[in-house]
Amino acid sequence: MTAVTAVPARSPDDPGVLDRARWAISDTLTITRRNLLVWTRVPAYLVFTVIQPVMFVLLFRYVFGGAISVPGHIHYVNFLMPGIIAQTAAFATFGTAIALAQELKKGVIDRLRSMPMARSAVLAGRLVADTGRMLVTILIVVGVGYAVDFRFSNGAFNAILMVVLATVFGLAICLISAFTGLAIGDEESVQAFGLIWLFPLTFLSSAFVPISSMPGWLQAFANNQPVTYVVNTMRSLALGGPIASNFWKAAIWLVGIFVVFSPLAVRAYKRAS
Repeated sequence: MTAVTAVPARSPDDPGVLDRARWAISDTLTITRRNLLVWTRVPAYLVFTVIQPVMFVLLFRYVFGGAISVPGHIHYVNFLMPGIIAQTAAFATFGTAIALAQELKKGVIDRLRSMPMARSAVLAGRLVADTGRMLVTILIVVGVGYAVDFRFSNGAFNAILMVVLATVFGLAICLISAFTGLAIGDEESVQAFGLIWLFPLTFLSSAFVPISSMPGWLQAFANNQPVTYVVNTMRSLALGGPIASNFWKAAIWLVGIFVVFSPLAVRAYKRAS
């Protein structure tokens, strides 16, 4: 006689995996909408988010551009804009760290976590909203670049890929910012810390000047850091040239950032109080 093992029936109140996933997505979109509404009610924040990269474009284009020569007979503005766009994506993540630190300090995160919603929605909603804000800022900067004579010369498809890569790069930096914002928990300290590591990382790269113009002791660092690989890939996508080598190195760096900082950000979120 064959023994039959009874499988306990699922309780009507016990949702399945698909239901949980659907609810998590719905909750994430709700938090995303909340974060976007906060920005629309503080227009000054959006204005200043856009003003900084526009100022960088104008300063480098008209103040420093005449003194900086780049190889390959490329007009400096075409050399500059991929670097400005990458910097814009990176600097846009200041908002992620500051907003999370503010909400943590005010107890908003604790209140949201006490509600009957997916625990992942608070962090995921913040990242989705910030990625949307970042993409809008990048597109505005591209428009400003066109106003000061920047032109894509490698086709519309590659131009779209360049914007996508910049957005993915910004999302990776968002994860680092989310971790620091939750781990530090003070908006002023978070902002100061962001300046300490983001400014050197973006300026000590190929974003604004050829690395060959730097002192030899800086070139080793500048040639082997993620911003350089991302910017070089974006520049090749925008202007033409070899893409594969820099793309794979950039991809390895970005995957590494996601692998390392995704669990760190989640852990910091769970421990935040």
